[in-house]
Amino acid sequence: MTKYRFLLLTVLLSACTAKTDSTAELTAVLDTPLNATISWHDTTPNTAGHAVEFATDPNGEYTTLQFAPVEQTAYQHPDLIPATTFYYRVRPYSGPTAEAREITLPPGELDDATQATDHGWMVPTTVPGSTTTESLRAGGGTPTDFHATIMHANGIRFTWTDHANDEDGYLLEVKAVNTTTFTPVAVMDPNINSTGLITLPTEKTATYRVRAFYWGKTSNTAHVKSGPDPDAG
Repeated sequence: MTKYRFLLLTVLLSACTAKTDSTAELTAVLDTPLNATISWHDTTPNTAGHAVEFATDPNGEYTTLQFAPVEQTAYQHPDLIPATTFYYRVRPYSGPTAEAREITLPPGELDDATQATDHGWMVPTTVPGSTTTESLRAGGGTPTDFHATIMHANGIRFTWTDHANDEDGYLLEVKAVNTTTFTPVAVMDPNINSTGLITLPTEKTATYRVRAFYWGKTSNTAHVKSGPDPDAG
């Protein structure tokens, strides 16, 4: 779980943006010397959510911080490396979901005995027999036959039929009981149609679905420079 640490220090903010032809507009602000908030606004039609990414080199490889559902428009990045420039961007994703399934797990904790059992069913795999004949970008490719198999009191295996021929990947999404938003909890490569999940205590009863997704146009890039190390002499 992400931990937030707030340091009440004063620091100068350095920020800039780079233009793209994306409709996703991003800003980044340094709230404290080692904590940043990234905010975005996106008018791209049919957007399902955004991948929030960062790098410490403008030409380097970006790392995904979170797959955020479409309702989310900000992300807090805590515990930054001191005296370092962080570059941020968001990538919108779109794509259809399979019919959702509500699952209620039996009572029980994830104890040592359960953890010691074979969890090979969790590994994302491609089960033979899928069809990949439709384009997501043309409005097809909806995954079907979404099934959930309870493996133990805290583990579920999911399978589905892959109908897309141009997906960038799959997202497993969950909506816990008494909540209203589906949140991505696992991202998988193209052509995957089986994966497993160890659930959180709040997910004893939850609704799950899988999404075939493709990327939209990447936002502009915003950057901040973190403050000095507060523990340095």
